[in-house]
Amino acid sequence: MRKIAQNARMSQSSTHTFSPAAQAFLHAQGVDVAALEPIPGDASPRRYWRTGTQRILAQVPQPAELLPFLRVQRRFAALGLPVPRIDAVSLQFGLLLQEDLGSRDLKEALDAGEAPAALFAATFPLLSGLAKAPRHLRPLPMFPAYDDARLGEELALFPHWYLRRHLQIVLDSAAEARLQTLFAELLQAAARQPKVWVHRDFHARNLLLRETGEVVMIDFQDAVMGPWTYDLASLLWDRYWDWGREQRRAWIESYRQHLQREGVAVPDAADFAAQVEVLALQRTVKILGIFCRLAYRDGKTAYLEFLPRFWAYLEDLLAGNPAWQSYLPLFSPWSPCNKP
Repeated sequence: MRKIAQNARMSQSSTHTFSPAAQAFLHAQGVDVAALEPIPGDASPRRYWRTGTQRILAQVPQPAELLPFLRVQRRFAALGLPVPRIDAVSLQFGLLLQEDLGSRDLKEALDAGEAPAALFAATFPLLSGLAKAPRHLRPLPMFPAYDDARLGEELALFPHWYLRRHLQIVLDSAAEARLQTLFAELLQAAARQPKVWVHRDFHARNLLLRETGEVVMIDFQDAVMGPWTYDLASLLWDRYWDWGREQRRAWIESYRQHLQREGVAVPDAADFAAQVEVLALQRTVKILGIFCRLAYRDGKTAYLEFLPRFWAYLEDLLAGNPAWQSYLPLFSPWSPCNKP
């Protein structure tokens, strides 16, 4: 389930219809149905309202969609990781009441000119908390494995949706073999990393800011057990800003030192940066495919506007690693500017 954690951009309905039994449930929770304020956003079968009591009401068409969110929220909260408080749930009616943290997220703060270094440093305790979590708690059932099979399925989106559908390119056998060699190298490198709890969508729009400055995670229901650098790569290679290679590597080193202070065994600076960039490249290749799938399968063509940024990321990552520089000639004909 996407954005159930009160992101004000995810509901479109200005009306509400609740059965008498659902209204009775809400009344018992102190919710005045007549006073609900709809939260507008893009089209979605889910609906959201502010209750006027510092809480968000969410209604989902399939109550089972609540279960992954509730499961992860409980596990994160048990370790003291900052997530919205859950006040009441009804699986029968598909209703959830949770803490209203407002809509000020990391992107809004950055757009307003707040210092990026301070804002990113405020996310480090969340990242290290996820990294250390498996030492203290083994969730049952386990989080899904973010393993070779799943990472490989994501990489396969690139040739299918970006190359074949978007650029209308059919690879010859030599190019296909070369691309698969790179994919195999990425999967092998990812498999060697420590496995930790991974938010999997750790970026500026999913990080809300309390008035105290504390950063709170939302949209975490897809959490997995996977490589420990994935979430940091998600944060630093963002769709909204290109911070540049030098700045990203400085933040990677700052986070590595944060982990070290937290008592986590870390590799040296160069090796850790290389680990982060492995997942940055995997994620960048995946996103090029995902954005084309969103455009051509789901009709969300606005995502095509982000392709040049992620293509620039891809070229920079390849150019910045001597082991990957030989792949630049393979990718150069596939630039978004070559679309027929």
